[in-house]
Amino acid sequence: MPDESGADEVAVLAGGCFWCTEAVFLDIVGVKSVESGYTGGETISPTYKQVCGGDTGHAEAIRITFDPGQIRYEDLLEIFFATHDPTQLNRQGNDVGTQYRSAIFPQSPEQEEQARAAIAQANEQHGGRVVTTIEPAGDWYPAEDYHQDYWSGEGQRNPYCLATIPPKLSKLRKSFQDRAKSASAPA
Repeated sequence: MPDESGADEVAVLAGGCFWCTEAVFLDIVGVKSVESGYTGGETISPTYKQVCGGDTGHAEAIRITFDPGQIRYEDLLEIFFATHDPTQLNRQGNDVGTQYRSAIFPQSPEQEEQARAAIAQANEQHGGRVVTTIEPAGDWYPAEDYHQDYWSGEGQRNPYCLATIPPKLSKLRKSFQDRAKSASAPA
């Protein structure tokens, strides 16, 4: 149900490398901004190096600001589950460690309820193998500036990103044509 107040909402998701998830969600109609950062850990103001070390407890995550009048939280979750592998425990592809876990950080009781429903639906599609966790909304720490909107800059020259992001964008544009800003653009 769309928000009638006209107020933006926030979703916080972790699905592996934040460069990859950020690129996907920046291309969705109704998404106003996506910020890469860290959440779910103990260290105050962690650095990228600390989080990559795997000892802070944080996940690489994205904080999505969206217009619920254009896209619902449930739709964001559907795209989230379709554009990463929710069956890999503490990894996405070659990225291994708890910092790359699949997790949802609901910002309200309603989001938590919707996250539980989305995990149940994803489990039906993946034979009960989904390992995505629901974790408490905690402190948010923005990643360093060079991580923000990474794909549109440095990511275009990064071999890892070139191998990982275009297939995710292609899947988004094919499976969610009505939701992608650039559905007709080449991946």
